[in-house]
Amino acid sequence: MVGNEVAALRALTDGDVTGARAALENEVTRPLLNAALRTYLTAGDDGRVYDQPAAFTAFIRGGGNVGLYRAVSSALAELYDRHEVTTLVDIGCGDGKAVVPAVEGRDVAVTLVEPSRALLDEAVAQLPGATAHNTDAATFVSALTGRFDLAESTFALHTLPHEERSAVLTALRGHVSRLALVEFDVPDDPPGSPEHLTFLADTYEQGLAEYEADRDVVAQGFLMPVLAGQLTPGATRNTWEQPATAWAAQLTACGYREVTMQPLYDYWSSPAFLLTATT
Repeated sequence: MVGNEVAALRALTDGDVTGARAALENEVTRPLLNAALRTYLTAGDDGRVYDQPAAFTAFIRGGGNVGLYRAVSSALAELYDRHEVTTLVDIGCGDGKAVVPAVEGRDVAVTLVEPSRALLDEAVAQLPGATAHNTDAATFVSALTGRFDLAESTFALHTLPHEERSAVLTALRGHVSRLALVEFDVPDDPPGSPEHLTFLADTYEQGLAEYEADRDVVAQGFLMPVLAGQLTPGATRNTWEQPATAWAAQLTACGYREVTMQPLYDYWSSPAFLLTATT
């Protein structure tokens, strides 16, 4: 199903916000996405999603994220036990939703890295013994002198452009024994292609359907900025996702060894997977 929502996304890739609004006024094929995107394009938000993270918090604590984060925390905990992890750094920890349950009951020294002060404060409140750094990944690794048994990042490194991500991963490699990333295995469709735009329209409709009371907050404060930001030229972009095979290739290019992938959870946008590697 193509539909006018796909036409609206196509207009956004051309920087034509007026055309996108006009397309959404035609026949509606994805009602939740249509309504959310019309509201967002009319409001003219700045696209930032983590500075005031109420919408992000509502997003990760509802819908398919409940089962997703349960699977992520379980996989991380198993990793800690299997490799006898005693020191770890979580890069882009958010409010701790993945790492806090994973370390529960385990003697692990935790370092948290998170650029959002509000999210970091929530994580620290749940892990009062953790070392906390209110900074971004690039700044943190550029000043890093210690070493960790494990560096982990869950749904955070896709917020970095490819070249910046490679620089972070390369700089991090000399300070960790193992790396664990959790990301989404998105389709390998050319950006802006009909297949890519149809995929986005269909999956965001599905994602919005998973929320009821918090749908407007989640849509306007998180999902619509992420969607529009990755398409509209000059907009604030929050994601540079890639297929799992591209993640594995990127780690190899950055000097990591024994790169392995493990499926984790069949999420609404794309399947989540765990990528591990040694240094």
